Amino acid sequence: MEHKSTARARTRIRLGICSRLESAGLRPTRQRVALAKILFCRGDRHVTAEGVHQEAVNDRIRVSLATVYNTLNQFTEQGLLRRVMVVGAKTYYDSNISEHPHFFVEDDQSILDIPPGELTVENIPPPPAGYEVDRIDVIVRLRRLPS
Repeated sequence: MEHKSTARARTRIRLGICSRLESAGLRPTRQRVALAKILFCRGDRHVTAEGVHQEAVNDRIRVSLATVYNTLNQFTEQGLLRRVMVVGAKTYYDSNISEHPHFFVEDDQSILDIPPGELTVENIPPPPAGYEVDRIDVIVRLRRLPS
């Protein structure tokens, strides 16, 4: 039998997630709520669609990989996730949506946040007429030194 405080905590988390989804203009369907728990209740991290799908399978959540892709894209479009594109590699989704640069570890295809204030971008040229800077993505590529 589930302890009352555990049940209350689960209800509070679910209500928080539903509120977050509704505030972003998304209907809190069963699958969206389940995937949002995976994405937002495990700390800031960088995930792939395949990784989220595997976590859902491990958590016994019945959801297709296509639904995971669709949900990640919807969450990104509504500002709940940030897409991090690494040319020649997978698309990653960052649950930390603040503007921040990343390290990309070539060896294991992982992404790490660069701590705030550790890197600054200066002397950004003015955009051409009719354009504005949307954001600046900085990815510093790493490879391990030979042992």
